[in-house]
Amino acid sequence: MAYKFSFDVIWGNLDVFMAGLVTTFQIVGISVVLGLTLGIIVAIFRLSRNFVLSKLTAAYIEFFRCTPVLVQLVWVFYCLPIILGVELSGFISCIIALTLYAGAVYAEAFRSGIQAVAKDQIEAGIALGLSSAQRTRYIVLPQAVRAVIPVLLSNSVSLFKESSLVSTVGVSDLMYRSRVLSTVACRPIEILTTTAVIYFIIAFPITLITRAIEIRLAKKIER
Repeated sequence: MAYKFSFDVIWGNLDVFMAGLVTTFQIVGISVVLGLTLGIIVAIFRLSRNFVLSKLTAAYIEFFRCTPVLVQLVWVFYCLPIILGVELSGFISCIIALTLYAGAVYAEAFRSGIQAVAKDQIEAGIALGLSSAQRTRYIVLPQAVRAVIPVLLSNSVSLFKESSLVSTVGVSDLMYRSRVLSTVACRPIEILTTTAVIYFIIAFPITLITRAIEIRLAKKIER
């Protein structure tokens, strides 16, 4: 018997999709903000002249960039509460895991941006009598952040897509609610396809914006 498509289940459960999407936005939004903050700090430490500090942050970056996000999520969800001796909700566990992952990824972007700042800019700051902290705050970071905006946006889109993995630890994000609904309604094709379209509708425009910014920055460099 040929499969008969019916999208009535989609229109009748829009509130389910929206509730899941809100949770997804909350997790990603918090993780991006915390990850950017952590990334800047880690990038500065990574470029520190302190050998131990530099190597420790390098190890952190490589560990989180070279291990699967799913493994990180599961480890934080199941193992961290045992180590800390405290209870962590699935929501908090996912934010911790995604923040640590995002911090490592963003740190590498910030590091490349900082290293791209012209030395004469830093020398000018020294000539003006600015301290190291002041040069970092007023000269280095503003230029570094502008240079790596496309990379940060691209990494944020990737984080948004990776966030679908939080459903594996029972967090009721968009993917989790879609899986449950597809099982209950016995309409996996319609529901999971709709879920994929929702992710695409959100991620694709940001990808286009990222490309536009990259082209604009490239033209400025050529000038």
